[in-house]
Amino acid sequence: MKFPLMRNNIQREDLDAVIEHLKQDDPILTNGANVRAFEAEWSDWLGVKHSVFVNSGASANLLTMAILKLRYPEGGEVIVPPLTWISDVSSVLQHGFTPVFVDIDPESLAMDGDKIIESLSDKTRAVFLTHVQGFDGLTDELISELEKRNVLLIEDVCESHGATHGGKKLGSIGWISNFSFYYAHHMSTIEGGMICTNDPEVYQQARMLRSHGMLRESNDEALRQDYLAKNPELNPDFIFAFTAYNVRNTEIGGIMGRKQLKRLDYNVKRRTENLHRFLNQLDSKKYRTNFKLEGSSNYAFNLVLNEPNDAFVEKLMKKMNESGVEYRRGSAGGGNQLRQPYLQGIVPDGYYKQFPETDHIHFYGFYIGNFPDLKDEEIDEICQILNSVE
Repeated sequence: MKFPLMRNNIQREDLDAVIEHLKQDDPILTNGANVRAFEAEWSDWLGVKHSVFVNSGASANLLTMAILKLRYPEGGEVIVPPLTWISDVSSVLQHGFTPVFVDIDPESLAMDGDKIIESLSDKTRAVFLTHVQGFDGLTDELISELEKRNVLLIEDVCESHGATHGGKKLGSIGWISNFSFYYAHHMSTIEGGMICTNDPEVYQQARMLRSHGMLRESNDEALRQDYLAKNPELNPDFIFAFTAYNVRNTEIGGIMGRKQLKRLDYNVKRRTENLHRFLNQLDSKKYRTNFKLEGSSNYAFNLVLNEPNDAFVEKLMKKMNESGVEYRRGSAGGGNQLRQPYLQGIVPDGYYKQFPETDHIHFYGFYIGNFPDLKDEEIDEICQILNSVE
């Protein structure tokens, strides 16, 4: 592809740092000092007290719902978007919660804040909000209402590193936040994710859940002593507090994360500059350009038709294919999750029809690669290609 979704996200200096580590006589490769250092440096960058490094953003979602289940063993409802990655929805289902879907705001691609508030009930345990592709999905009204009703906010920031709301980084506002370091994202540890929180209990639970539920993963001495006192017949090295998982990351991931974090603010700046150049040239008669840009940290160029037009979409895809423009139809997660087979039998037949904004993205929305070393003249050429479709 002449214009791929991502280019050069893992650089020579990242690989050199890994190679230097591997040159040691007996290098530690499993979760160790570099993972701990990366967690601390990430927490400082984000503005939270605690972070736990895992092997993917999807695993961060999974553990977050496991922690919510520890708080609410009886279950309940979790409000989720129909435009998101599958793991946001599947993790809710896997832990016995009932997903309640809310349609999106077309300007942010996140769930509509007013509709979230309308959907709150006495069964609502959390709002699992995805900040889609670099846009700020929060409103002050939503934050205030959730606080007033004691409903937990969980932020999926997998595609939106460095985006802000009211001057605070997304991911530092909710009860728990999740990040992904997949190759195409703002920074990469090859595969990887992060769970972030200011809640000390959540932090300890995440550390243990990440590693088989083992007590020895906790760094809270009072918690450890309490378990030891209650379980004197057990080997202290093998006390399993929870039914859990093994989703640890490695020292290689930690090394890469530490190197990449140093470039993240610059990458965010470049991606945002690219987005403004793209939107300023895109034909607003054909495509939406009125996105919520305040605080954004762009992940990809969003290409959404103003009006449904099947014939135009076919011409557009043909043109992009011929011109070497890589794209994903349906934007985040392949479009409307409510159309996916895994939700058959869970939601009513035809339920997707109640979410017209998401369904518009499903058929008439795309994303195109945006990355730090994308040149101005490349953005100009992409816009010329897109605008030429009639």
